[in-house]
Amino acid sequence: MTVRLTLGQIEASADHAANRAAVTDVVREAAREGSDLVVLPEYASGYDPRAVGPAHAEPLDGPFVTLLRELAREHGLSVVAGTTLPGAAPARAVNAVVVAADDGEIAGVYRKVHLYDAFGVRESDTLEPGPADAAPVTFRVGDLTFGLLTCYDLRFPESARRAADAGAEALLVPAAWASGPLKADHWRTLLRARAIENTSAVVGVGLAGRGVTGRSLVATADGTVTLELDATPATATTTLDPAAITATRRTNPALANRRYTTTPR
Repeated sequence: MTVRLTLGQIEASADHAANRAAVTDVVREAAREGSDLVVLPEYASGYDPRAVGPAHAEPLDGPFVTLLRELAREHGLSVVAGTTLPGAAPARAVNAVVVAADDGEIAGVYRKVHLYDAFGVRESDTLEPGPADAAPVTFRVGDLTFGLLTCYDLRFPESARRAADAGAEALLVPAAWASGPLKADHWRTLLRARAIENTSAVVGVGLAGRGVTGRSLVATADGTVTLELDATPATATTTLDPAAITATRRTNPALANRRYTTTPR
């Protein structure tokens, strides 16, 4: 059976209560659309274009993740959203993606491995990376297994490949993709590339607002773009078809034909 999916391209700020209200609106709209899964951007809980760090962090039992769990249970759907967790040291936080299953339980927490130390930005000044050797985070919705990446991870093909090796048939990429020369083109190109090379559906959900790109996108396992938003806040609903992914993998058995594996560094 197909999985009905809602993308919530919200604009987040340092006002955590306002962000929670925006998330609530998206999930309620998704419920009206009959969705099975809602995907929200990186930093949906709190964002500052200058830097995100400990001042934005909330624990897993804090207001944001608690809201995700309550909304998921209330509406009987799964919710995926980027948040910021406290780090091991007071001067650092953790960029994370949390999965709230339709029963309200936490089905997965992915801690971003590749920090955005590029293009003149240094996330590592305020954030600590997730462990590179952690098992890929996957979860099931209906007849599809989903895997998680976050933003800058998209530039590292091995991140997506490890998720595919762990059974992912669709990849979710919450992001606050920085704007700038060629950035929107890179975002679109890399999302399609990860879909094609892993014969997996790919869903990229970008944060809207100042300094970021938005432009959420859904690509099928052969790289066809079936949904694409502009840079402004928006909500959109589509479907993913497990049978279509299976058919693509049968026609293009690239995962079976490859001769190399990926290992943590």
